[in-house]
Amino acid sequence: MSAGEPVDVSVVIAVRDEAANIGPCVESVRWAREVIVVENDSTDDTVDRALRAGANVFSNPFTTIGQQRNAAIARAESGWILVVDADERASLELANEIRSITADGTHDAYRIPRRNFFFGREIRHGGWERDRPVRLFRSVLRYNASRVHEHVDAPGSIGDLTSPLVHSPYASIDQYFEKLNRYSSWWAEDRFERGKRAGPFDVVSRPPVRFLGMYVLRGGWMDGAAGAVLASLAGASVMAKYARLWALHHRDRR
Repeated sequence: MSAGEPVDVSVVIAVRDEAANIGPCVESVRWAREVIVVENDSTDDTVDRALRAGANVFSNPFTTIGQQRNAAIARAESGWILVVDADERASLELANEIRSITADGTHDAYRIPRRNFFFGREIRHGGWERDRPVRLFRSVLRYNASRVHEHVDAPGSIGDLTSPLVHSPYASIDQYFEKLNRYSSWWAEDRFERGKRAGPFDVVSRPPVRFLGMYVLRGGWMDGAAGAVLASLAGASVMAKYARLWALHHRDRR
């Protein structure tokens, strides 16, 4: 692919304090017609690094990840959107596959597989190997309002690409727990607003079920020490979610 033949797609990246990642991320999608970075409340030099890498950057008040992406999609010039996170990297193979899709797409949205890495090791079991989020879609589509597990509202059938994104979500254990704290709060608030409730039994029983499902039933043990740690962290994440949901209910009862 020559530098003069960009792929007719607008890449959308939502960020906050991603100075370590945003430059390489933007570089990995420089083959796109445009790269749009939407940021909120960054305290590092994320914005400067994104601009130096060649992205169009703007700030938008944060409500949800989906709404941040929607704000960027509204500015897109292409009829197709590729959503990428700062901790993901694309390839020329993915670019070529997307080029063929945008020329003659039979679906309005497409799933893209992700190769997930944890502390430098690719995780091939435990459920991570089935990670295929919808990331390529026509620009008329939008994300829903969920704070956690947001998704594109895509009517009709969804296609599948074969070229993956490379995903390294956690640079440190501290980063994992920072995300766990934030996402478990959002998850509990979402469920509470929908009328969901949790009791002590949920807090006690659900974490080991999650661990066993990921580590034993889905083969996480085959990823060695990394698989054991990830399954344990997944159990801790479930405990945090249901403990927060229980706390919201208990607070209201008081």
